Amino acid sequence: MNLDTYLEPISFDEINFVHNEFLPRLGDKVVAYTQKGNFPEIKNARLALLGIKEGRNSYNNQGCENAPNEIRKKLYDLSIPNYDMDLVDIGNIEMGKKPKDTYYAATEVVAELLHRNITPIILGGGHELTYAIYKAYEKQGQIINIFNVDPRFDLGAENENLNSRSYLSKIILSQPNFLFNFTNIGYQSYFVDKNMVELMDSLHFDTYRLGLVRNNMQDVEPLVRNADMVTIDVSAIRQSDAPACGNPTPHGFYGEEICQITRYAGASDKLSSIGFFELNPNFENNGQTAHLIAHAIWYFIDGFYNRCSDFPYIDKQNYKKYTIAMHDESVDLVFYKSKKSDRWWMEIPCEEDMKKRYARHLLVPCSYSDYKQALKNEIPDRWWKFYHKLGL
Repeated sequence: MNLDTYLEPISFDEINFVHNEFLPRLGDKVVAYTQKGNFPEIKNARLALLGIKEGRNSYNNQGCENAPNEIRKKLYDLSIPNYDMDLVDIGNIEMGKKPKDTYYAATEVVAELLHRNITPIILGGGHELTYAIYKAYEKQGQIINIFNVDPRFDLGAENENLNSRSYLSKIILSQPNFLFNFTNIGYQSYFVDKNMVELMDSLHFDTYRLGLVRNNMQDVEPLVRNADMVTIDVSAIRQSDAPACGNPTPHGFYGEEICQITRYAGASDKLSSIGFFELNPNFENNGQTAHLIAHAIWYFIDGFYNRCSDFPYIDKQNYKKYTIAMHDESVDLVFYKSKKSDRWWMEIPCEEDMKKRYARHLLVPCSYSDYKQALKNEIPDRWWKFYHKLGL
């Protein structure tokens, strides 16, 4: 597949970047698509920046399609991390004649990057692009977990057309379905109907209120580590830190906390895409929000190049195994602790005929506190959720 069929090159003049051999910055190390007909060689790339300029179905936030190059202006000017990067910038998917044309192009491009084992860093655009990215995994036949940072659940009303407030219901109802688990952190109760919380719980999805998450940010790490795909809505960040959004809120994550989350995401061996959505330059304050998202991407890149390669899906030899017999339950809990990173996983038992289909999801990232809870003869909630998700 020729990726440049769907892509337009970027202009260094437009993003105000000038190469500097005496004081090199991140932009000096990025291999960028800057000339039509001269698409860069990407066979050795591991990360790819991809802009998707689509905002027509963004709720109350038209103009967010102009975010990709605004983010690049700040990202390219950051310092070079202390390692050799194989990062390419493959340009932008421009608006199609209709939004569905843009979505189709996004699905095709992301699917090709995934097929080549290249992790896309997606610069939106409206949050409904999450659906197009999900379709890329569907195209690969891959069952996935999605991790979402959003003050709302974006379920939409019944039979509502695809937009930034309804994309999740489209993913849930998509057939055949390739969504195993959905995690939403940072939801704010005054934006979320009680019935929606109950619905998410009935689907065995993981939802965490903003206040609960911010009380212990370290508990976010195993949640992110379980994701194949991370999607971040700028409106999840408090307005004082990220004003460039048509749906801002005075409460939300601090900028440092978003960077902490993206660092966790980059360090996860399982994760294969991340996207940033709903930034609208029309509401910007001296580039503040674009600068913050650029920092978050920088931290993602830093995490990515510091991966431990310790996802125990294939080889469990470099792990300590702990088996705990539960006195009141007819099941043993099996935990694995990485000798490289000291990170924990717990194993979900299931029938042999299910193991092949759900193999990547039977080792659930957890924390030391989950292990300590099991020692007290209490089965962690995290274990129960995934056990029931398998219909057991």
